[in-house]
Amino acid sequence: MTSILLTSCWPTSLSFQDGSVPPEWQRFMVTTLESKAPNAPISYANELSELIKDGVQNRVGLNLVSSEADDPQITITGSVDSYNITPLSLQEDASDVKNRLTIRSSFQIFITSPEEDVMELSSSRFADFDASQDVGAIQAELLEEINDQIVQDVLNKLLSNW
Repeated sequence: MTSILLTSCWPTSLSFQDGSVPPEWQRFMVTTLESKAPNAPISYANELSELIKDGVQNRVGLNLVSSEADDPQITITGSVDSYNITPLSLQEDASDVKNRLTIRSSFQIFITSPEEDVMELSSSRFADFDASQDVGAIQAELLEEINDQIVQDVLNKLLSNW
């Protein structure tokens, strides 16, 4: 019940195209995240990098550039630090046992204008599922839920001071 309540209160999207970002912000880049989590899917860091790019483009309205030569005002770097599945509870009734997929990532947001700044962000997000389910069969659904929250964390941090 609590997870349903928290999920229903979580914002699914935010739009910052109302002029609330500094007018100097025109371009951004995201370097491909480093994968430090040996048990994460091979393409996970790349996929999360692309989702962050999409989030900044679509929700903040900045133009994506591919290199420092294009003079981005914002550069986002980071890593996927851990990807773990752990049991939540051990109960007599095995049908109530849940597992939790937790992903921890860290980011550095470098801003060059209107003034230079570096913001650090550590994000740890999770999704619970029945222990009787094969994680491979529901992994895409779990990752979508977690990734939405991680992208929102990055956007919130990026826009927290403006």
